[in-house]
Amino acid sequence: MSKKKRGPLKKLGRGLYNIVDKLIVTPISSIVYRINKILKNNAGVFDGLFNKPHSLLIISLVVAVCAFLLIDYKANNLVETESEILSGQPVTVLYNEEKYVVEGIPDTVDIILMGRKSDLYLAKQLGEHKVVLDLSDYKTGEYSVKLKYNHSVESVTYKLDPSTVTVKISEKVSSIKTLTYDLLNQDKLDSKLNISEVNLNESEVYVKGSSETLAKVATVKALIDVSTLELTEAGTIEVDSLPMVAYDENGKLVENVEIVPGTASASIKVDSFYVDLPVKVVPVGSFATGYAVKSANSSVSSVRVYGDQAMISKLTSITAEIDVEGLNADKKFVSTLIKPSGVRYMSETTTTIDLKVGTESSIEVAGVSVETRNLSSNYIANAVNEDETTCVVILKGVSDVIIGIDASSIKAYVDLSGYGPGTYDVPVQVEGQDLTVTYTAKIKTIKIKISNKN
Repeated sequence: MSKKKRGPLKKLGRGLYNIVDKLIVTPISSIVYRINKILKNNAGVFDGLFNKPHSLLIISLVVAVCAFLLIDYKANNLVETESEILSGQPVTVLYNEEKYVVEGIPDTVDIILMGRKSDLYLAKQLGEHKVVLDLSDYKTGEYSVKLKYNHSVESVTYKLDPSTVTVKISEKVSSIKTLTYDLLNQDKLDSKLNISEVNLNESEVYVKGSSETLAKVATVKALIDVSTLELTEAGTIEVDSLPMVAYDENGKLVENVEIVPGTASASIKVDSFYVDLPVKVVPVGSFATGYAVKSANSSVSSVRVYGDQAMISKLTSITAEIDVEGLNADKKFVSTLIKPSGVRYMSETTTTIDLKVGTESSIEVAGVSVETRNLSSNYIANAVNEDETTCVVILKGVSDVIIGIDASSIKAYVDLSGYGPGTYDVPVQVEGQDLTVTYTAKIKTIKIKISNKN
């Protein structure tokens, strides 16, 4: 090669050398020199290493290579292909909502993005990630349709899961349904309050959907969540924006129907009805032979109970049960008061009962009328034998208690529920006002004739 041809190459080589020397060798040599200066008072390996002519050049070259590899690794991370999953992305459906009903649309899909890390970052930051199911040009029928996804970074590719869905498009029809309501979370209501009346401002609603779906709808209900009403006292409140749902005949939710109007409103009456009821002590089990209740005094004589007016108005007492099985001596009990059906709150829940036990006696009370109960209104019933219209009842208890009981406070009856025309021997049952006394009919059965009403 001639000198003229080698001249430009030499200039290029000197230029590269000067750049490397200026940007890499000189700065690193300066750092090493300073380290050497700090360690100059230390003899040994470092002195020998740094005093050699080529040491600084070699060390500079090693550091430069390490720096290059580090930068190259970072750069590779930015350009390597990776994937990113965007889970639970909603689906936007385009179709004529007034005319058609579409079934089979997924609520959400997953978007899998693939591309360079830097592009993935941009793709996640930019755009709405909108997944579209375009059914604008479709008529009634069943179709397999691809989902579409638009993103703003062209270098990123994507996959949808699912990418294709099978949908059924039907003509939208409507029907009128009576609107009722359901009370939710009633247990969250203040136990002294009771929702006594609900008046919906809409008595009927339109239900729209496919003919197949509407055929399943049995009821439409407005849902009233008691826990959201913040009821603190009796009165009447107005609520609106109540959600409505459709149910089939088995009480299962019917989906993919439109209810018009979309929400309901109601007027809700809240009361705080209560009654004061006496506490009655009821012995459970049998005393030891020859013993009975002499007295049973409850520390709580009456209880104020709150609840539904129609139900608690029928109550006559609150029961406190005590276990007297095999008992032959006085005893104190702490008894839980039994909450009857329909009662939401009781002012007392327990009572202490001081039970006195006495010697058992028995007497017979004659002339107790025998009545019939639970006979169908289509029939009449009469005792076959005239002398069986009354019976003798045996009372067992402490003499001081039973001596004052007469026939007017005792009820004897036969239960005729389920009986039809004919003649039957029916068991006689007896009940009395004093629950500490045992009542038994002396005659076990009476013959009853049942006939059709003329």
